[in-house]
Amino acid sequence: MHFADEAEIKVKAGDGGHGCTSFRREKYIARGGPDGGNGGNGGSVIFEADVNLNTLVNFVSKKHYEAKKGLYGQGRNKFGTHGDDTILKVPVGTLVYDKSNNDLIVDLTKNGQQIIVARGGLGGKGNANFVSSVRRSPDFAELGEPGEEKELKLELKLIADVAIIGYPSVGKSTLISRISNARPKIADYPFTTLIPNLGVVKVDTTDFVVADIPGLIEGAHEGKGLGIEFLKHIERTKILVHMLDVTHEELRDEYEKLNIELESYSKELAKKPQILVVNKVDSTISEIIDEIKKEFSARGGFATGGKKEKPIFISAVTGEGIDEFLYSLKDEILELRKTQNPKLKTQKKKIFRPHLEIPDAKKYTVEKTNDGFLVSGKRIEQLAIMTDMSKRGGIYRMHDIMKKVGIYREMIKMEGKLGNKIYIGEREFDFKEMD
Repeated sequence: MHFADEAEIKVKAGDGGHGCTSFRREKYIARGGPDGGNGGNGGSVIFEADVNLNTLVNFVSKKHYEAKKGLYGQGRNKFGTHGDDTILKVPVGTLVYDKSNNDLIVDLTKNGQQIIVARGGLGGKGNANFVSSVRRSPDFAELGEPGEEKELKLELKLIADVAIIGYPSVGKSTLISRISNARPKIADYPFTTLIPNLGVVKVDTTDFVVADIPGLIEGAHEGKGLGIEFLKHIERTKILVHMLDVTHEELRDEYEKLNIELESYSKELAKKPQILVVNKVDSTISEIIDEIKKEFSARGGFATGGKKEKPIFISAVTGEGIDEFLYSLKDEILELRKTQNPKLKTQKKKIFRPHLEIPDAKKYTVEKTNDGFLVSGKRIEQLAIMTDMSKRGGIYRMHDIMKKVGIYREMIKMEGKLGNKIYIGEREFDFKEMD
């Protein structure tokens, strides 16, 4: 599978269905009356975090997503059906940004977490809703509200308890394949691993997620090698397993240079707890191992605030030292979990339904322009866009609303005159009355 940790997409929520203008006409009923039903609400576009996914590849190949429209209302007070939501599943750890302003909309950190990113339009009310003592036969209905449209940027930062880091070909993939259910590609050449691999490790009754991060090299924070492309995937982890290859020269040098890369990318990243592992002990002799132990015991660890690192020597191929390593890892994780809330847990599915919360029509602003007034406000703009401009009754209803909520009063204070233009969202009205 191709790994993708960034994508840009467009989403369009469903439009609300139009309300119906209808009159009851039956042979033996002397007086009929308005019986137009309401249109259905449009479906919303929803993101859901899914622990079974670890790439955004689906959003690279497909860029446009739409939810279903609400159906129109019908006569005899028949309501239109609501449009179905479109639920887009993304990996846990996905950040969703509004591309227009680069604002973060949501950080999906829990399995099952859902968020509406584009709200479906409200269904328009049928003419049966507008009957009153002074309006006995309304000849208008509301239009359906358009669904929201957004351009989004998705970014994935993997969530794992442990990240295995190190230079290329030190044996990270071999280790994760031995201790977990991950099956990465393994070969004897640099940058075999081109994608992060996730595996679940179980030690006694403790489970934790381990990520094998593609090889980092000196200058990675500046884009060298695989560069910063994968450094971001280490940010959420609790512990770093820093792996060295016993057959390399100047291990201490490699260790410190890689920690410089971590600190250059993020000060917080450099402060994360580390477990130092020296791999491939099956390829050397005991005297060399003793020399490495002396070297690390003589000098403090670079990235952990002067803490002296005691390397754990392992062979990912033969299994030597693996038990000691896993139990050290388990103890460190349990200690951290006492003070940190687990990142990876299932959240009870609860979707915020904006259709149930209608904004207040009295929350608006009025601004004088060269030829009239610009009126802004979520609810008043919603009412304007749902006004059927082809029906006199619908336009008069909008004028009546503007009068009752105090918009006309504000315009009079600002020396408004008959014939001034009133701009509300995409709609344009004329100033009809002054009292």
